[in-house]
Amino acid sequence: MAPTTNSQWSIEGTEGFESLKFSKDASIPKLGERDVLVHFHYASLNYRDLIMPMGKYPFGFRSSVVPGSDGSGTVEEVGSGVTRFKKGDKVLTLFNQGHLAGSLTPVTLMTGVGGNIDGTLRRYGAFDEQGLVFMPESLNFQQASTLTCAGVTAWNCLYGLTSAALKPGDTVLTQGTGGVSIFGVQFAKAAGAHVIATTSSDAKAEALKKLGADHVINYKTDENWGETAKKLSPGGLGVNHIIEVGGPKTIKQSFNAIKIDGVITIIGFLGGHTRDQPSFLEVLQHSCVVRSGLVGSRLQFEEMNRAIDATGIKPVVDEKVFELEDLKEAYQYMWDQKHLGKLTVKID
Repeated sequence: MAPTTNSQWSIEGTEGFESLKFSKDASIPKLGERDVLVHFHYASLNYRDLIMPMGKYPFGFRSSVVPGSDGSGTVEEVGSGVTRFKKGDKVLTLFNQGHLAGSLTPVTLMTGVGGNIDGTLRRYGAFDEQGLVFMPESLNFQQASTLTCAGVTAWNCLYGLTSAALKPGDTVLTQGTGGVSIFGVQFAKAAGAHVIATTSSDAKAEALKKLGADHVINYKTDENWGETAKKLSPGGLGVNHIIEVGGPKTIKQSFNAIKIDGVITIIGFLGGHTRDQPSFLEVLQHSCVVRSGLVGSRLQFEEMNRAIDATGIKPVVDEKVFELEDLKEAYQYMWDQKHLGKLTVKID
């Protein structure tokens, strides 16, 4: 029987997590000719989700938007013109709905799910058929729900700049144990790369080693971890790829670690802001490439999914799982950095 009501969250203001409002009787989205109605089973959270109701998200978002970019579910219904999917297919949401391949444009940049387009923290959502991908066959709904943002971002960091794409024998430096960083470790090891990871605790260091990290540096006890990482690289020449999640407060250490012609991909600012940060001259002095990685395209998503099925990679999911109705508690749990890997929300 077709659903008649929808449970969903929305962002009503920027006063913090109290700006998140829950409704049990929202309407089911109406389908256009090319739309697909998805019955969500799991969603996963990202740092972006937390800072939106705090008013700290730099890209802006639509008023009363349903939050959440990451979601896995089953196709419930399709529009009359849909050709890519059918009822019962297992699907995932694409972060920027218009970013199918190639570079982002000013138009596709404004198609973010959970930002300008209603997101995944609801039971049912309608999306253009072009904005969905098939789930990897080797993953369950919970595992697959973690891929949309963190997985694709990590893949883009390592393979997005095709002229310097990751190769066997390269060295990759990751920071911390958040979703993107852990996917970075997994993808790099699967490709035959050498991995150096940073973290803040012995317990998290052990988790990184179990994932295959060759070296783990505690950045709290080693303030010059960038130089240490360079010394640990083959020949002490530096690392080929850095997934830079800290931003202004960690970029100096990344410059200290990078190899000539290496690539630093900046994907976040978890370390906060500071006026004391390197200048553009650092790029020239270290003769490296610095780029941004704003998630990735549908083409990259599909490439990553094929690699996951081929290599047997399983996303690292925190043991704590929250129900949809307990979303505020999930946000606080993640904000307090109690999670390891991806934090998921069970929807149905």
